[in-house]
Amino acid sequence: MAPSTSSRLFAGLLVIIAGLLVVLWSGRLYAANGCFSSIISFGDSIADTGNLKYLASLSEDVGFPCDPPYGQNFIGQSTGRCSNGRLIIDFLAESLGLPLIPPYLSIKGSGSGSLMAFRQGVNYATGGSTAMSSSFIEAKCGESIVINGTLKDQLAWFKQSLPFICGNTNSSACRNFIGHSLILMGEIGGNDYNLPLIRGRSIDYVQSYVPLVIDSIVSTINELIKMGAQTLVVPGNFPIGCFPSYLTTGVSGVSNNEGYDPITGCLTKLNEFSEYHNKMLQTKLNQIRELNPNVVVIYADYYNALMQIYYSPDEYGFTNGALKACCGGGGPYNYNASIRCGDASTILCDEPDKYVSWDGVHLTEAAYKLIFKSLFQGQYTTPEFYSLCPRTSTSKGTVISSSSI
Repeated sequence: MAPSTSSRLFAGLLVIIAGLLVVLWSGRLYAANGCFSSIISFGDSIADTGNLKYLASLSEDVGFPCDPPYGQNFIGQSTGRCSNGRLIIDFLAESLGLPLIPPYLSIKGSGSGSLMAFRQGVNYATGGSTAMSSSFIEAKCGESIVINGTLKDQLAWFKQSLPFICGNTNSSACRNFIGHSLILMGEIGGNDYNLPLIRGRSIDYVQSYVPLVIDSIVSTINELIKMGAQTLVVPGNFPIGCFPSYLTTGVSGVSNNEGYDPITGCLTKLNEFSEYHNKMLQTKLNQIRELNPNVVVIYADYYNALMQIYYSPDEYGFTNGALKACCGGGGPYNYNASIRCGDASTILCDEPDKYVSWDGVHLTEAAYKLIFKSLFQGQYTTPEFYSLCPRTSTSKGTVISSSSI
């Protein structure tokens, strides 16, 4: 005898309910295994997914230097990323099964109804951001500089958005949300050094205030821990001595005829400066771990994750140049400070995936992809991220670019 229509509907409903329970239960296991329900990101253009672009749309005083051909690897997507495609944060989100993390300012500007998107993560990183205040950087550079979204500003934006996500900032719901989020602290601090260096300040001069930059980063980390953060990823700085911008323009006190690493061709003193910042940062992170034994503070070794490429570029598929920009104004490193990527006279390469540098300052999607794998699926984090979240190598996210993880 055939089952009745009501019986079939009831059976179908049970299947749906069972499926939902499996999803919910697996989600609980996913979090319990060290993975996360959202990503909260701070930083500069290395992580910015659209905040600077939004600010530029509101004010003529704010420039956005990453118009097309930036973002050319995205299919049917507008992007505020300063690369040809995805960034480290994008690969991280995809690996955790999360949507690409939206920029705070664009969602904030679209109305409170869109703020529900924050529950799976929000990105406060802003291109050109610094760890220190605008007034501090202006004093070090000796001139007026517009800096949008300093680290202090980003933390304030985060606090302002919490009521839309979880209610009262000090509520258990908010602490639970923050505690189950992966906090990505940058990269931040690079512009605190880049801005004075490109204006002629010496490495020794800039190095004298590295402790202040580190303290600013640490202060923000401590504030987030007080708010309930349980897992934070804190990147170090890149080896800027390998960037086409510095290889072309040099820095005060360092001759372009000396100081090159014989293996990589990078400027040794600039890389030693980055290592100085990174060592000081790691010392401070160890102190945070001692004071907060129940909080996981992960150091992300951006420096060596990228240096491995410079040591063996061909091995990683970067056959068209480890030190030469894909998009730039010509010259030995295809970089000219007076010709921005996207200008009429820009020289644009045909195969960005074979270049490490996109525009002389930012990296290509291919380089960011390899750095992501080295960090979050490899051994370039302390402690190893993979041991906390083993599913990063098998989880599938939404892929919107022409290539997958």
